[in-house]
Amino acid sequence: MKYKISLLLLLLGSTLASAQNYLDIARLNFGNTAMEDVDGNQETDITNVNLEFLYPTPINDKTILITGFTAENTSLDFNGAAGFTSEGLTMTRLNLGAKIYHSSKWTGTYLLLPKLASNFNNIGGADFQFGAIALLEYRHKNRFRTKYGLYSSSEEFGAIITPLLGVYYRTPNNKFYIDAAFPIRMEANYGISKQFSLGADLRTSIKSYNMGGGIVDTYVQEESIRFALYAGYSFMKDQLIVRAKAGLDTTDYGLYQSGDTVGAQLLTVALGGDDRTRLNNEFVSSLFVGFDVIYRLDL
Repeated sequence: MKYKISLLLLLLGSTLASAQNYLDIARLNFGNTAMEDVDGNQETDITNVNLEFLYPTPINDKTILITGFTAENTSLDFNGAAGFTSEGLTMTRLNLGAKIYHSSKWTGTYLLLPKLASNFNNIGGADFQFGAIALLEYRHKNRFRTKYGLYSSSEEFGAIITPLLGVYYRTPNNKFYIDAAFPIRMEANYGISKQFSLGADLRTSIKSYNMGGGIVDTYVQEESIRFALYAGYSFMKDQLIVRAKAGLDTTDYGLYQSGDTVGAQLLTVALGGDDRTRLNNEFVSSLFVGFDVIYRLDL
């Protein structure tokens, strides 16, 4: 391709822009786990499906228009809390922005992230949220880059603010690479053969879903950390990649009454303190299994 394009992976709901020598046009993630509450009295089966699509359009030698979407669904059981039992939490988001080459060393990725997040029962204004991300990348060498940025989003619990610090490195023999933008995501991959690889990835997000149809108006605050080891196999000259994954899921789904907020939250810390009343028990971390299907182009 005439232009070098960075992969955009957007996770915290959240997602994120990052840089490497490939572009993931489409990505499907599936995960399943069974979680107990802290009292050990109730258990729920949780299934998470995430689909991302990216379409970059070069405008000129320095600017690439970025369009795409993210769709995610999580199904779980709240066991009667606030009148909710089995629910499907759905998030759909547009990813709109541009990647700009400011100089030979510095590039910037800037995205607007409007989204709809709820259980899709009586959709209203509270279901709509708005986020944005700015990420600067400094190229030390072709194989080594550092990244600095900020992600923010309006959520039902208040505003989330997430500083980003990342790195991309690939070894000279191209067998190993690490691509990270902490605290949101990390991927490390080692090629055992041309088609088979082993690796690890980390995905985190903090987001909210408006909930309709319960006893009172509520929302769910999801704080997700999923760490996994995987084995991957590539087809079609490394364009199609399938990965089997297993790891630890520490995601919590807190149910709160609408209007009960914390103001601004930096990462997972409420800057003004958190005196909300939670309507359900906390979830305990558990093992999960899953798979990824990725359509990738090398640049």
